[in-house]
Amino acid sequence: MVESEHSDILKSINYPEDLRNLSIDTLEQVCAGLRQHIIDVLSENPGHLGASLGTVELTVALHYVFNTPYDRIVWDVGHQAYGHKILTGRRDAFHTLRKYKGISGFPNPDESEYDAFIAGHASNSISAALGMSVASALKQEEDRHVIAVIGDGAMTGGLAFEGLNNASANKNNLLIILNDNNMAIDNNVGGLSQYLVDITTSQTYNKMRYDVYRGLKKINLITEDRRSSILRFNNSLKALLTQQHNLFEGFSIRYFGPVDGHDINYLVKVLNDIKDLKGPKLLHIKTQKGKGFKPAEASATEWHAPGKFNKETGKRILPQNLDEPQLYQDVFGHTLVELAEQDTRVVGVTPAMPTGCSMTYLMKAFPDRAFDVGIAEGHAVTFSAGLAKEGLIPFCNIYSSFMQRAYDQVIHDVALQNLHMVICLDRGGLVGEDGVTHHGVFDLASFRPIPNLTIASPLNEHDLRNLMYTGYKTGDRTFIIRYPRGKGEKRNWRNPMEILPIGKGRQLREGKDMALLSFGSIGNEAIKALDEVEKEGFSIAHYDMIYLKPMDEDLLHEIGKKYDRIITLENGVIKGGLGSAVIEFMADHGYTPRIKRLGVPDEFIEHGSIPELYHLCGIDAAGISQTIRTF
Repeated sequence: MVESEHSDILKSINYPEDLRNLSIDTLEQVCAGLRQHIIDVLSENPGHLGASLGTVELTVALHYVFNTPYDRIVWDVGHQAYGHKILTGRRDAFHTLRKYKGISGFPNPDESEYDAFIAGHASNSISAALGMSVASALKQEEDRHVIAVIGDGAMTGGLAFEGLNNASANKNNLLIILNDNNMAIDNNVGGLSQYLVDITTSQTYNKMRYDVYRGLKKINLITEDRRSSILRFNNSLKALLTQQHNLFEGFSIRYFGPVDGHDINYLVKVLNDIKDLKGPKLLHIKTQKGKGFKPAEASATEWHAPGKFNKETGKRILPQNLDEPQLYQDVFGHTLVELAEQDTRVVGVTPAMPTGCSMTYLMKAFPDRAFDVGIAEGHAVTFSAGLAKEGLIPFCNIYSSFMQRAYDQVIHDVALQNLHMVICLDRGGLVGEDGVTHHGVFDLASFRPIPNLTIASPLNEHDLRNLMYTGYKTGDRTFIIRYPRGKGEKRNWRNPMEILPIGKGRQLREGKDMALLSFGSIGNEAIKALDEVEKEGFSIAHYDMIYLKPMDEDLLHEIGKKYDRIITLENGVIKGGLGSAVIEFMADHGYTPRIKRLGVPDEFIEHGSIPELYHLCGIDAAGISQTIRTF
């Protein structure tokens, strides 16, 4: 790796106290070194580039002004926190980012005391930081500062607004920093706004403001109950003067900004000026995603997580062999367009993941029938339910791990009304390098008990297309299709679509020694394993269940009568999923086979490549083969 010209000063910073020993005049050089180090490492070790480049100055300013880790910085969406990791004792390990046994791609308190709270899913920072700030007040830790950094789209999440709404109801000194990288919350403003920022953040002004407040309170001209009304009036007056309104003026939270988030010296000044102000406050900074790397500045979406790239030319290093199976997400995207071409009732909904789930194809073909609702999974589900209630056929695509945040909506707004809609769970199962916060392993166990749901998973791309077609054609139920991250199995994936009978599985291989039941694409690992053990004399029957709910009871009766040993295989937690369903069926019907369940064990699985994690959980071909030999 080529070292940058600013690497020397960065090497002198092992922890934030080293940074705080530097003069403010050196901070621009620190920022340059930090930004270059992120580019250097990520060009060879793929990760989330754009968001962390945009928060370099903010990261340096926060650790320069605040006494971390005693002061708490709660990051929202860990994409922003790579610089934070580098400055907090993980510079030399940064090249192991997202690798098996390396450092996580997201803040995690188990990894460092500087990571104040877990961050992987969006919009939780304000609520978590508010709890910490209230706790500090209750413990009389008056000198502890708590900062929530929210941005990169997370402000659209409902939880963020629940936290904002509650922030003024409890005693706290929370500082919320809104990292606005063109979210269009506020328009750019001119000199008057900058003048007001300078005045309202100055220590002299705020000391005078507090002295006046204390004096008026002493002579009973102001009470705590009236304080919120006055604060809202102040915010409204500022909005009137600047001809600019913001979302926070009604929350009884002091608002400062917007401020240039790439002016390190001014950021340090503002943070020093406002950090000791009492009560909840919000500093709005404007940043550019991908700052300092021109290709990332020009295309924020493409460079959000670009993979490997040439840092000199700015060219992404893409796979050269195009004669390969497609990504499951692309098969979904193209198939959705085909269905939309057949029926004007077909629409698509996704919460801020149109590129990730490939709904961009529908957006291009039928822009009026594709909806990106932002980071708002609960809303995505209920919005889809409203579409379905009025006769449309929504395909609601949400990453499996993010769907956890819409569980109530699936039960209350969808299943209870038995609406005809198709929920597509992308990234089902272990997802690899994004790790513990992103593994989609709980969906089967959580959705299986809910009435009125059909739950299916494809063995390959042909099955995915067929299941999408089945869900579209079957108008009397809510249809869930769950498929993994990554590529499929077939080069010729565009098959003529057909209906797969609801609740019917299939036998892929005959055998007499035992039966192996698989669900979803993990069955391809079983196929490899059975090819191997067959050479050793084992005779194993293989059944692809296709549907977890309803299950093929005729097939299960056949298996229960014929085999005294059964292996179940799933890319999800073994507690509550396919294996549990098979055990329940056998017990309910008086069958007594020995059953070995293979899946994700009852623990949170770390990050690493998908093959590494399959092997860790014993659900790769080698692990399955070994289970067969010892069962």
